Amino acid sequence: MPRLFTALEIPRDAALSLSLLRGGLPGARWIDVENYHMTLRFIGDVEGHVADEIANALDRVHRPSFSLNLSGVGAFGQKKPHAVWAGVSASPDLAALQGEIDRICQRLGIPADPRKFMPHVTLARLRNSSPLDVAQYLSARGNFSTLPFRVGRFVLMSSRDSVGGGPYIVEEAWPLSDVDSRASSRVASASDAVRIMR
Repeated sequence: MPRLFTALEIPRDAALSLSLLRGGLPGARWIDVENYHMTLRFIGDVEGHVADEIANALDRVHRPSFSLNLSGVGAFGQKKPHAVWAGVSASPDLAALQGEIDRICQRLGIPADPRKFMPHVTLARLRNSSPLDVAQYLSARGNFSTLPFRVGRFVLMSSRDSVGGGPYIVEEAWPLSDVDSRASSRVASASDAVRIMR
């Protein structure tokens, strides 16, 4: 049974910037560039009918597209580091999208994630990396940042148990609306109203 989670994909230019962070850390298993993503909500192993319910419920998410940029690096596990990651600049739109998906999952009875949502892109999983090596790696790359990129959709991804994460498969995708198209449709409906009133 595949593990499911909702995520944002990382566009090619940002993924290329992330790939430049690879190397220079003993004990790191680097994530393949094509598997970079940002998890929004971990769902886990679910039966097919539950996966269908989740997908149907996610059809009701209607949010605008937004800009994001990756910024900074960090590690999970202070005394025993187990992963290094790239961070994300604060984004109210990202927080709102993640919050809505989380509420949908809770309504469907998917157990809540005990960890607080912290947007990030995992760069490597660590095995027996010393905290000192990790600290040196992070301090040398602390000013990492990408150019902003547009988030135009979110996806439901699946993964199978494997070493190092991946391969990840996009099972379904939901577009985020373009603000410009909404504004122009409002203008159109206003002019329709004017025509009707004449």
